[in-house]
Amino acid sequence: MSKLPEMLTIGQVAERSGVPHTALRFYEERGLIASVRTAGNQRRYARSVLRRLAFIRTAQRVGLSLEDVHEALTTLPDNRTPTKSDWSRLSTSWQVELDARIDALQRLRDRLTSCIGCGCLSLRSCSLHNFDDEQAADGPGAPKLKPAIEGGT
Repeated sequence: MSKLPEMLTIGQVAERSGVPHTALRFYEERGLIASVRTAGNQRRYARSVLRRLAFIRTAQRVGLSLEDVHEALTTLPDNRTPTKSDWSRLSTSWQVELDARIDALQRLRDRLTSCIGCGCLSLRSCSLHNFDDEQAADGPGAPKLKPAIEGGT
């Protein structure tokens, strides 16, 4: 059996990870992953970038922003690849935020039961009804939904 190469091209990383070339470059610009350059100025990635990309994509799937992911990755010594214990520690720290988001979405879902989604907000039975545009002073959007979305009451 032949030995696997230590360094991977951007094409190899894209194929193995399922992350498009453009996203790899974007992640690199944001400091989420790193590459080295060859004498011909081509990107080469350490094989461990595949685990780092899996970490990034999983964190995104649970609703974390790239800023949250970047912040988490900066807590790792020497910019190393996250381990199972790193994931456990970081995911525990995210549980409060994720629980708040879940709660807000459930409350939002419950408030929308009578809304038909037409945007008129004029139904008598609609709990979001904004008679005479009273809430224009509260700013743009749907002010009655903001507390649910932002984690309020």
